[in-house]
Amino acid sequence: MSQHPLNNHKTAVGRWAGLGPYYAMFPTDFAFQVIEEFSRPGDAVFDPFAGRASSVYAASMLEREAVGIEINPVGWLYGRVKLNPSSKNRVVKRLKEIGDIADSQQHSRLEGMHEFFHCCYAPKVLNFLLYARDLLKWRESNVDATLMALILVNLHGKKEGSLSNQMRQGKAMSPDYSIRWWKDNNSEPPQLDPVDFLSKKIDWRYAKGTPKGQPSSVILGDSTKVISKLGANIKNGKQRPFNLMFTSPPYREITDYHYDQWLRLWMLGGTAWAHRTGKLWQGRFSSKIAYKELLLSVFRGCANVLTDNAILYVRTDARSFTYETTFSILRQIFPRKSVEIIQRPFLKRTQTALFGDSAKKPGEVDLILRPNQSNPSLPSFT
Repeated sequence: MSQHPLNNHKTAVGRWAGLGPYYAMFPTDFAFQVIEEFSRPGDAVFDPFAGRASSVYAASMLEREAVGIEINPVGWLYGRVKLNPSSKNRVVKRLKEIGDIADSQQHSRLEGMHEFFHCCYAPKVLNFLLYARDLLKWRESNVDATLMALILVNLHGKKEGSLSNQMRQGKAMSPDYSIRWWKDNNSEPPQLDPVDFLSKKIDWRYAKGTPKGQPSSVILGDSTKVISKLGANIKNGKQRPFNLMFTSPPYREITDYHYDQWLRLWMLGGTAWAHRTGKLWQGRFSSKIAYKELLLSVFRGCANVLTDNAILYVRTDARSFTYETTFSILRQIFPRKSVEIIQRPFLKRTQTALFGDSAKKPGEVDLILRPNQSNPSLPSFT
């Protein structure tokens, strides 16, 4: 896939496009190319499974208005910030304020922390993180949201390249596994000054300025509940219907997005341990019935917020159940639209292979629904 001219590190758009490591995310160039090919400037774009909001961001930067919905606060925060980052001066000022407060306090707060945190972070770094966790009002303040997003990006990853001991950047491993690995490999947390470290990261991110796009937004919430509110806004004239729905629903039994991000969710105020939330739509989607229920509810809701001539671009998993379920539900809800089917086999190692899953993956499938054409039958890729 060729690089979109806007999406490179020599531009502000490109610098901010990739904000936020996230498991199973859209390639940013793919998002730009789909938006450009299947919509026009001035159109409205919708993504009910926004993730880190690459679709919404690409639409905004290409002069479309877009709305996304994301249930995971980590993905939502990335999307919110890159659409409207605060000014660099205000972010740096807030960073130094948090650093000064942390430095002025004793490290007594560290004594009650689990061994994982002491193995993962140097004392000065952990102390800073604890104060940033308590003081940053990332839901209310755009400055605090921007700083928190930049902290989350660097919260864990390659040793010396992040705030943590050696860890994957896209996915936080379990505490027990991490401790064993660090001890077996004699790996110590990097001794960093968190303010100096983050200041350099901020310098790089802002080096080309901040992106300027069409006003767009990402809503934190459950799509099965939020879409009806968007529908009401459309009926009341507060929101215009969408010309393009561009999304990728979660794949069944591939990953648990909340568990994978447990350390970043802790930074946002969550519990200090990796665990399954047990909450609706926040697991691995092991139940076939529940998975069908999710897609049926969301895509039914989408039918009420799209224009009659809207195009739907849905990327799904090529494994038989996920693919066939997605296809059949889309055909059921949008029977008057034709479907173009593009198979996307994996040409390189997947993210799951990095974590010990060596099973061969059949790839992905793009389903493109358009109005007023013939309707194909369901082909199988398994």
